[in-house]
Amino acid sequence: MYIVQVLINGILLGGIYAVIGLGMSLILGIVKLTNLAHGEYIIMGAFLSSILSTALGIDPLLAMIVSVPIMFFFGYALQRVLINHGMKRGAEPALLVTFGISIILKDGMLMLFTPDARHVATSYSNNVISIAGIDISLLNVILLVVSAAVIFILKVFLEKTYTGRAIRATADDTEAARLCGINVGHTFAIAMGIACATSAIAGTCVSMKWTFYPTSGGYYLLTAFVVVVISGLGDIRGTLLAGVMFGLMQVIGGASYGLLISYLFLIVLLVFNPRELIGGAIRKRKLAAGEVQSNEK
Repeated sequence: MYIVQVLINGILLGGIYAVIGLGMSLILGIVKLTNLAHGEYIIMGAFLSSILSTALGIDPLLAMIVSVPIMFFFGYALQRVLINHGMKRGAEPALLVTFGISIILKDGMLMLFTPDARHVATSYSNNVISIAGIDISLLNVILLVVSAAVIFILKVFLEKTYTGRAIRATADDTEAARLCGINVGHTFAIAMGIACATSAIAGTCVSMKWTFYPTSGGYYLLTAFVVVVISGLGDIRGTLLAGVMFGLMQVIGGASYGLLISYLFLIVLLVFNPRELIGGAIRKRKLAAGEVQSNEK
């Protein structure tokens, strides 16, 4: 029963980690940019959720109706006005631009909100559902559903809409996309806007689950990197699985060793690269099947 409880807690926690890494995965996979301000975007989303839910007297999840569009246009403007120009000069200048944005946002939030801790409480924050002796946090269930819904909607958007196909074409070959008439700068800006919008959702989840500070961005940036490494660059579907795996490692390790076990797990992945191992085994099986068919002929 204890093992089942741990598995459920890890899966539910993984939903939050998945949405934390979603925007980073999108930008690395499409724009080919390491966005060092990603953690600050999440904290901005958390503060927006806190301010809007308090000012309007509504649930933090409903506050996303306002915070998500705000963060989308914020990300679009940043990419269009600043980061695109840095990318024209190479990867390093663009990286430095995101580093500068990170510092400015962090110091700006410190000045506006002070270093005090914040948390957004709801009427169901501490509610627990008991099923067959297993306690399930209602908040964690809701946040997992939100994360899965965001990933599904984003996947459908990228596959079924013209803008989504333009984003994927630009990610595959920037020059070919430009020759086909796609405005690459505009496409990159939309991708950054979407990444910031998902960061607003991640910030809302963070604000409801944990205490946060204006300086908490670095921790969530590192978490996003771990999720991206596990899932692979731009793998939207794999992000949820990666978040669940990271959440399971955290729960197994507990409060004392959760982070240690999570990062050891990451090192093992980097060393052995299971994707390549699995891919190599599949290729060998296909080659063997091909040789058998040729011998039969």
